[in-house]
Amino acid sequence: MKTLKIITIVWVFASIFTSCAQEKKTNLKPTNMYDIAINSLTGEKIDLNQFKGKKILFVNVASECGFTPQYKDLQKLHETYKNKLVVIGLPCNQFGNQESGTTAQIKSFCEKNYGVDFLMTEKIDVKGESQHPLYGWLTKESMNGVMESSVKWNFQKYLVDENGKLIDVFYSTTEPLSDKIVKLL
Repeated sequence: MKTLKIITIVWVFASIFTSCAQEKKTNLKPTNMYDIAINSLTGEKIDLNQFKGKKILFVNVASECGFTPQYKDLQKLHETYKNKLVVIGLPCNQFGNQESGTTAQIKSFCEKNYGVDFLMTEKIDVKGESQHPLYGWLTKESMNGVMESSVKWNFQKYLVDENGKLIDVFYSTTEPLSDKIVKLL
């Protein structure tokens, strides 16, 4: 009889614990993108909170890619819509080793060849075990609350609204000045 009481008590506690764990799991809320830490290309901390009230276009970039000429239109997008849009380039060397340069080389290449003066971050990983937390947020529905995606190649674009909510993802073949993007600005 004593054994039966112990088993019953253990079962009740296990049921309560399991129920609470499942409830917690299904009520996951998206994390706040603005609280994610990332550094600029020159090493300074970027406070994403400063961009509240503006849309943000995050683009993983590379200097030796067939899509590298998109830097030109990203710069145009930055210049044309800077009152309501922040363009952020995130160098990444995960696709074909196409961003193998140092910080100084990346900065020089972008400025010299495309006149880039939009915000550039440190070199990061956008997928895999070393994925930067920002790309964890951009690609995981459990974090962004909108959609699941994976980064397919360089110059994939993620558009976030003025309140930090993911709007959409655009693959490399979508030009920065395409109607698909511009109509959402």
